[in-house]
Amino acid sequence: MKNEYHHHNQGQSLPAQSANPVTYMTPAEIKAFQPYKLLDDGLNPVSRAYKRMVDHGVWESHQILGSRWGIGCVALEVTQRCNLDCTLCYLSESSESVKDIPLEEIYRRIDMIFKHYGENTDVQVTGGDPTLRQRDELIEIVKKIKSYGMRPTLMTNGIKATRELLTDLRNAGLVDVAFHVDSTQERKGYKTEKDLHKFRQDYIERVRGLGMSVLFNTTVHKDNFDEVPEIIQFFKKNADVVNFASFQLQAETGRGVLRERDIIITTKTVADQIRKGTGENLRFDVPLIGHKECNHYATSLIVNDNCYDAFYDADYIRKMVAVTKDVVAERDNQKGMARKIVKTVMSDPANWLPSIRYAGRLVWRMKGDLFKAKAQVRKQSYFIHNFMGASNLEKCRIDTCSFVVMTHDGPISMCMHNAKRDDFILKPFKVEKEAKYWNPLTGQLQTSDDFLKDETNLRAYQIKGTLKEKRVANAPTTKVAQES
Repeated sequence: MKNEYHHHNQGQSLPAQSANPVTYMTPAEIKAFQPYKLLDDGLNPVSRAYKRMVDHGVWESHQILGSRWGIGCVALEVTQRCNLDCTLCYLSESSESVKDIPLEEIYRRIDMIFKHYGENTDVQVTGGDPTLRQRDELIEIVKKIKSYGMRPTLMTNGIKATRELLTDLRNAGLVDVAFHVDSTQERKGYKTEKDLHKFRQDYIERVRGLGMSVLFNTTVHKDNFDEVPEIIQFFKKNADVVNFASFQLQAETGRGVLRERDIIITTKTVADQIRKGTGENLRFDVPLIGHKECNHYATSLIVNDNCYDAFYDADYIRKMVAVTKDVVAERDNQKGMARKIVKTVMSDPANWLPSIRYAGRLVWRMKGDLFKAKAQVRKQSYFIHNFMGASNLEKCRIDTCSFVVMTHDGPISMCMHNAKRDDFILKPFKVEKEAKYWNPLTGQLQTSDDFLKDETNLRAYQIKGTLKEKRVANAPTTKVAQES
């Protein structure tokens, strides 16, 4: 599609327009906020994202959202069920009562993702835990996403993600898998992050050789903050398989029993802990991904178990982000992608000297380790995601969000979705093929959409999160153990 919105301000930062004191959305504003509608504005997804950033005064020349991407990623929730009960869970108290939405509706949402954001969109197949969905349906969902030319990712705690399932999903088109493992999951007998390396290593071995990119998600809270360097060192040792590590800061949202974030948990302090683990002064502000209060991103090159900041020359990297903005990401073929980037950069003689200087300085610094490692270099990236709590949503950050969830009515910021999740998961919707309404509590199709007025069908015996904590406080221990 022709790009009719001219990027006349790219190459320079716009005047700051967001220096006002932070104001949070009111409960009424949050309740009234609706998913984004598909606009008939003649813009392609990247140009539309750029316009959003400009309109909110947060565009900067080294911004990826609006130059390379139309969206960072889209979450496609295929189930609300989960086989863990995390102390920092973003699902709602009602989630366990909701049946899996029909495959027809899943396909409809995939089509909506494509219409909103186009080819090469990163689609996170998530939940709940998506591996609880019927196996054949999960495979068909991945195939459907891939058929649109989009990139499917499996987001899972790993419990049911067997080698056989991952192989089938890879054959269906899965690009990468993200394992969520951390101490909030309270896996019995594993109290520390170091204890949990047993699971991380097992999951790594399940994927090894399948040709997929491997990511790990870690929720950072007061009790595991000091262990972040240890987690980084584990990932560094497994950099032949682990390409990406995401650290999500505790947020007061969902059904989790841990609520307000401790004062020690900030993007800066977590970035410092990551630096401590890598032993390198990584820069997290070189390329921007969405609102700079939401996301921070760094990349290291690992040689002989030592890390080197790939973004050490910020000016050069920012220029190359713009030069290579049309290179399509291939996380499951990093060597091929690297060749495309080099080819694109070196196609312009103006980039030769700066590129030689950048590479020369980096190689000179790594020379000893390069010799010991026989020139073997691994790339590993680190991402810090600063989720907002349900009662401290900032409209500017919501409107410039790079991480959205696809609902029946369209995409919406993940933070906003988490703040009012029941509005979406308990809402009946019409299944056009059957001309009937789907009941999320029974999974049945009905002729009317007024069946949720009586919510007695919510299955309280499947209690999790804060509801479980309240039940524990008010009931005999033995009885609660049986219910949960």
